[in-house]
Amino acid sequence: MAEARKQLDMRWLWLGVAVLLLVVFYTVRNLTQQRLPVRVASVVRDSLASTISTNGRVEPVSNYEVHSPISTTVKAVYVQPGDHVPSGKVLMVLDDTEARARVAAAESGVKSAQAALEAVLHNGTLEQRQTSAAEVAQNRLNRDQTKRDLDALIKLNATGAASASEVAAARQRLASAEAALSASEQSARNRYSPAEVARARAALADAEASLAVARNVLEQTTVRAPITGTIYNLNTSPTEFAQEGKLLAEIADLNHERIRAYFDEPDIGRLAVGQPILIKWDAKPELLWHGHIERTPITVTTYGSTRTVGEVLVTIDNGDGPLLPDTNVTVTVTTASESDVLNIPREALYSQSGKPYVFKVVGNELRKTPVVTGALNLTQVAILSGLKEGEIVATGTTSGQPLQEGMPIKVMR
Repeated sequence: MAEARKQLDMRWLWLGVAVLLLVVFYTVRNLTQQRLPVRVASVVRDSLASTISTNGRVEPVSNYEVHSPISTTVKAVYVQPGDHVPSGKVLMVLDDTEARARVAAAESGVKSAQAALEAVLHNGTLEQRQTSAAEVAQNRLNRDQTKRDLDALIKLNATGAASASEVAAARQRLASAEAALSASEQSARNRYSPAEVARARAALADAEASLAVARNVLEQTTVRAPITGTIYNLNTSPTEFAQEGKLLAEIADLNHERIRAYFDEPDIGRLAVGQPILIKWDAKPELLWHGHIERTPITVTTYGSTRTVGEVLVTIDNGDGPLLPDTNVTVTVTTASESDVLNIPREALYSQSGKPYVFKVVGNELRKTPVVTGALNLTQVAILSGLKEGEIVATGTTSGQPLQEGMPIKVMR
């Protein structure tokens, strides 16, 4: 009996030792296990603005281009790039020899067309009218003489001195004379048809239009500023030959500019007229410009080789700074703004199957926590539910390892 009891006590002793060893093992394991170093952030309550940034190009609201009206030589240039000029100031002078020749030819064409129309309206030229009058007078004399001859033959026929055939022939000659007189009188009164009159009027109108164009070209050989503004592009110099249509200069009011911004297609639906815009120019990093959306995209186009964008017109509200035309700028639009909302850094937000979640820090472990998000920008995202103010979320590891639920962590501040 004593021996059996002694064996039972030994069993309990060994069991206790085994339990003790297990406790020591797991305690040591937990104390020595390597913990994942993570960066964390607090859930805070603050204002949050949702923004989109993209590139844009500055352009004048009203841009005027000066082109060469003809192929000619530039005789003189009186301005330099950057000059502020009043409306009407002479910018340059072109050789006008050819332009004057065109005006002279056009004036000659107008005079010819005027003479032709006058002739049509007055039933011919003076020479033609004189010829027609002489012809009518001659035909009238012939008719009168033929009538007298007929009367005389009729009397002679009554006495038997003339035959009936002679009288008939006289009557035929009188009919011919009267027909000739009628034709000449008709020609003297209505030489031209209505269609010929209309054609003459059209020819004069065409000649006058050609003269107006020629005079306008001649006037453009003295190049004047169309508006009060700044010469921001001068593309010619004295003695240079300019082909017809060549761009000679560009002038604009640089206090009234806008920006053509290029937003990627997925962002177009978040844009609206009037949304505020912040403008930055790398050449002047210390300056900021403010504006607003004037017009949202009406179509999408290809920008470069990889982007599909919509063009947005941005009005610059404080456009009195040194923004230059055709410069590239960065524009940031605020599409939504919320005040007093919970938010976390965007790098703390994850998504699986379209459902957002975060890794919340609970004790020394990570707990996967579903959340409902709101507005977001480049750095922050609003949390509508799933977290409370002051709670801690993991933003990533310092070692680059992925975050995992239940993994023991070491918080790195």
